[in-house]
Amino acid sequence: MKVPSHQSPRKPSSRKIFPLNSNGSIFWPPTLISNSRNPNQCRRLRAGYKKILAAVSLLVLFLAPLTSASAEVLKITINDTIQPISAEYIGRALDEARRRNDQAVLIEMNTPGGLVESTRQIIEHITTSSVPVIVYVTPTGGHAGSAGIFILEAADIAAMAPGTAAGAAHPVALIGPVQLKPDEEMKRKMENDTAALMRSVASKRGRNVDAAEGAVRESKSFTEQEALTQHLIDYVASSPEDLFRQMQGKSFKRFNGESATLNLTGQPVVGFDMTLRERILDRLMEPDLAFLLLAIGALALYVEFNHPGAVIPGTVGVVFILVAAFALNLLPTRFAALFLILGAFALFAAEAKFATHGVLTVGGIALLTLGGLLLVDSPIPEMRVHLVTALAVSIPLGVITAFLMTIALKARRNKIVTGVQGLVGETAVAQTMLSPQGKVFVHGELWDAVAPSSLPAGQLVVIRRVDGLTLAVEPLKTSAPVSAAPAAL
Repeated sequence: MKVPSHQSPRKPSSRKIFPLNSNGSIFWPPTLISNSRNPNQCRRLRAGYKKILAAVSLLVLFLAPLTSASAEVLKITINDTIQPISAEYIGRALDEARRRNDQAVLIEMNTPGGLVESTRQIIEHITTSSVPVIVYVTPTGGHAGSAGIFILEAADIAAMAPGTAAGAAHPVALIGPVQLKPDEEMKRKMENDTAALMRSVASKRGRNVDAAEGAVRESKSFTEQEALTQHLIDYVASSPEDLFRQMQGKSFKRFNGESATLNLTGQPVVGFDMTLRERILDRLMEPDLAFLLLAIGALALYVEFNHPGAVIPGTVGVVFILVAAFALNLLPTRFAALFLILGAFALFAAEAKFATHGVLTVGGIALLTLGGLLLVDSPIPEMRVHLVTALAVSIPLGVITAFLMTIALKARRNKIVTGVQGLVGETAVAQTMLSPQGKVFVHGELWDAVAPSSLPAGQLVVIRRVDGLTLAVEPLKTSAPVSAAPAAL
């Protein structure tokens, strides 16, 4: 087909082609809104764009806290012994830090030590954490004893405040106030096992393995300057802010061998507290409190058994004993010591029955004290029942228990003065002639009575037995007849 001479061929356009609306303008929302000849369509479009903008604004506001949370440092405080609740608390904090995408976790620690099993759990939590962990021994005068130095060496960054100490991690076994002396083979096994754990965490963090192992094998303790000089810790800082300033831009070695850097200066530090459940369990983990609950619960049950139907002592006893059993289940408990405590209560009961003038009570107090001291087998004094506590509980408890048992036995030996059995041995007056049956007057009541022989009215008689509604009586010796009492109905 030929193109007419008065027309030139159309050249392809290099401009981007946009779709056109009905009036020939480019289809673009603002143009469409302004040029639309349909008012209803214009209002609908404007309302739609307003909803989109509102949704975007809400999304930005929702994501803003999550964005800012990633720049925080999560702080927890360990100012107690190392036990299962401490391990649970630290593990939960590290999980929370990972979920929030925090930059680091700061553990402020002041501990005398604790249980080896709980220490291993904490080390596992720290070494497998994707969030760097900073362990800071504080305040001044605080220390990371025994289990504490293991946790300190396991941290990505180890620091101590001025005037603090760490070390003395040699494994020991204590029962009450007595330190056990295990045989050489067992001692060597315990020492080698804990020393291997220390070498493992110290070498992975690039710290002084020999000095760290010395804290285990030779029970060495280090001041903050000695620990810094021997490269057991990375920094000595007077406060967390000072620590963050010293760490700024410096690399450290993670447990998997990779190097990392933290810039925490000026970053917000957010505290992470124990839950109510953890706080309650942490208090129950005190051996003194567990022993006190157990002793009070046993005393309450003892009172309930001697006064059936009182209900309140029995309820209190069951609750206290169950709570004490729960706490002792979390502690390194020697359950054989419970038999000593039961034996103590048996001696208290025997004292009231045999009246040994306090000999059995003293024996019961000694057994109860010994049972308390042997109840928790812990490697550190802070996690065992103290001698003062054992005596303060055993002596009053022994005296009270023996006193209550004495009262109960005396009450059982007393003559019954109420009911039908209370009539036996009482003196009555023959209201009518007993031949051998008749009526007698006793306690303001007329009773049918039977005598072994005929007795005149007014004769004083003694009630020997009660057979249903009939009294078996005998004449009262050396007694003269008295006038019959008027019957009162």
